[in-house]
Amino acid sequence: MRVEWKPVQNNYEGKSQSLANLIIFNDSDIDLPPNGWTLYFNYSGSFPKPESRGLTISYINGDLYKIEPNPASDGIAAGASINYPMVRSGSIDNITMNPQGFYLVMDSAPTKAIPVPATYPDPDNTFLKSLAAASNSWMNPANVFARNLVVKDVDEEQLVKIFPTPALYNTATGQFSLYAGTRIYAEPAFAKEANYLASELEKVLLLKPGIVPELPTGNSIILQKNTRMAPENYSLKVTSAGVVISASSPSGAFYGIQSLKTLMPASSWKGKQQTILIPGVEVMDGPRFGYRSLMLDISRNFQPKEEILKVLDVMSLYKLNALHLHFSDDEGWRVEIPSLPELTTVGSVRGHTVDNKNNIQPSFGSGGAVNVLPGSGHYSKKDFIEILKYAAVRHISVIPEIESPGHARAAIKSMENRYAKLMKAGKAAEANRYRLAEPADSSEYRSVQGWSDNVINVALPSAYNFMERVTDDLIAMYKEAGAPLKTIHFGGDEVPAGVWEKSPAYLALQKTNPKIKTTDDLWYYYFGKLNDMVKKRGLYVSGWEEAGMRKTTLDGKSHYIANPDFADDNFHLNVWNNTIGSGAEDLAYRLANGGYKVVLSPVSNQYFDLAYNNSYFEPGYKWGGLVDADKPFYFIPFDMLKNVKENGQGNPIGKLDQTGKIRLTDYGKSNIVGVQGLLWSENNISTGRLEYMLLPKLLGLAERAWSKDPDWATISDAAQADVLYNQSWIEFANRLGKRELPRLTYYNGGYSYRIPEPGLKQEGRRVVANIQYPGLEVRYTTDGSDPAVLSKLYTGPITERSTIKAAAFDASGRRSRIVELENR
Repeated sequence: MRVEWKPVQNNYEGKSQSLANLIIFNDSDIDLPPNGWTLYFNYSGSFPKPESRGLTISYINGDLYKIEPNPASDGIAAGASINYPMVRSGSIDNITMNPQGFYLVMDSAPTKAIPVPATYPDPDNTFLKSLAAASNSWMNPANVFARNLVVKDVDEEQLVKIFPTPALYNTATGQFSLYAGTRIYAEPAFAKEANYLASELEKVLLLKPGIVPELPTGNSIILQKNTRMAPENYSLKVTSAGVVISASSPSGAFYGIQSLKTLMPASSWKGKQQTILIPGVEVMDGPRFGYRSLMLDISRNFQPKEEILKVLDVMSLYKLNALHLHFSDDEGWRVEIPSLPELTTVGSVRGHTVDNKNNIQPSFGSGGAVNVLPGSGHYSKKDFIEILKYAAVRHISVIPEIESPGHARAAIKSMENRYAKLMKAGKAAEANRYRLAEPADSSEYRSVQGWSDNVINVALPSAYNFMERVTDDLIAMYKEAGAPLKTIHFGGDEVPAGVWEKSPAYLALQKTNPKIKTTDDLWYYYFGKLNDMVKKRGLYVSGWEEAGMRKTTLDGKSHYIANPDFADDNFHLNVWNNTIGSGAEDLAYRLANGGYKVVLSPVSNQYFDLAYNNSYFEPGYKWGGLVDADKPFYFIPFDMLKNVKENGQGNPIGKLDQTGKIRLTDYGKSNIVGVQGLLWSENNISTGRLEYMLLPKLLGLAERAWSKDPDWATISDAAQADVLYNQSWIEFANRLGKRELPRLTYYNGGYSYRIPEPGLKQEGRRVVANIQYPGLEVRYTTDGSDPAVLSKLYTGPITERSTIKAAAFDASGRRSRIVELENR
């Protein structure tokens, strides 16, 4: 069997639904019978017309569906096919909407999954051509050209050569010659940073520079202590005589080293060289925010340990200092917990299952086979400790997240496996010790992601035994790694309505605890107990915004406010929900004004899993808008509604109406502890996809987290602010295209960052091209072939009367998507 999926029409039958054809081929020489088989796949949405052509589509759980023959089925004859029309709620926007992970199961072998290959539409598909014709489509090269027009070419010598932008930066005459004979001297407090620097320079020089015990004369790099500086601040002075980095702390010295690395020519990282010339500068610098974070989801789709180390390297290069590791969710538990091995022997394994007892079901196209990346996988204790050590060397704290009480299906199923084994062994007390589900609970619910069995029952004492056990195992691993641990993130978001309502444990607790009147009160009960637990261990609670919110009523309607119970308890909240047009745009400020420590994590600007643009071929979700590198760049942390340019659907808007919206008070500003970018992993099906979604968006985040507010962020005149913003964006885009993307082409083996497609526009009888990031090459063909690294380089208008195909290329020859325009 194989399948082809071809989208046909949005707004099908004039409704909010879409039509696609799923063509099921039987390429074998055996007839597929009219019954006795099931085709499984992952998809989002619902199906208002589930039956056609003798087949029925039905929902299982999460994003898993199945197609089965019904009594009207004739089967599929050998060599034949069935064209099965799929009517789905909502529209088909991009490749993320494709059904994925097809596999076949025969009733005669119910545990055996047979992979079914799938193909998807090419650019000549009629449906895709209709999308490209839309007035705002990024699939239209003229539209891309218009959007790129604001960016002008800037001489590289005029660009700031350190990234992110330093607080004070001055060029100086002369340049420093870095070569293998360069000596490194560090005061004792900076010995680890000196070793790190020598190892980094060994990657680009013929020999590793030596570290000397005495202050050297001549060609040298000196790390010296200056106790008058703030902890993460540094100064950097580069002259022909040498390099001096001053700081009061190891982290400050480390950031000075990162600035020295970005000061080096991008080509330095291409291979080992005899000499590297570093321009003279004088820099005084320090971060705007003390918490500069990336949230990386490895639960939905797993990433190898080596990729996490690579992410830590690029984070440290751009001075981010926290990795929020989302390692547990409905679709996987990814870190070994030695005391509870089932969390990874069961919870990290996805594949076909009839009962979810020994592994969990496929999600996000992971398919029917078990123990296959990226659906399956976990870090052993040894792996995790290595990650912690690697991060600590780079002054990055790793924040572990035990997602709860919702988004916990992998943990729940793992503990059910443990329960069954111990009950079979006659160990009832031990079997119940860490159980997270209550079999007698008949409550009905459905989470946002479609799960009906993913919420921990927080009325069970065993739920707290579980949280303590996992917390203590994590603490032990951090201690063994010598890595700092100040907080554990306990999740707290998206618990659906209906949970716990019919739970005997909840009803019994309600009778004995007068504070628990409704299931809403279980929320505060749960986080109160977690708070007490971690405080005894010298930690504080972190969570998503719901962890700091209380449900009340306003004008007879349900309403959320900052929960006063924990406002003064050092709760740290990652506030993500500022979806433009939702009414929650000011939620982060409400919570900060209410006393909570807030990490700004807004979907509108910092969700890196959202698509770069509205092209069908761009992977990523669109529910919170579109996020390219400009979105985190133009984010204004203390006035984030001022610079809104698009709504929640990614469409341009004028000035946002802020009527009734809460502004950030001076007290609230003191509670904004930092900024975070977030990369959820539903679509990160490979290491290359992860890097594509992460970069260059991460650089916009780094700039805003480290550097002070630019002029356009503080000026009151809107027209003047726009002019200043455009100037700032032009300079930033040139720095990306001419310095940072070329650096990332080679740094640490190279990163698969996104290369934007060029814009094309017909002007009379010629075609002109432009690019989002000056410095990238545009190459084209006129003979119908696809552009390659040796195709014609675009240097001016194209006059050939033919079909123009163009693409952008980076320094290594990697290519963007191809765009096409008829010049007839």
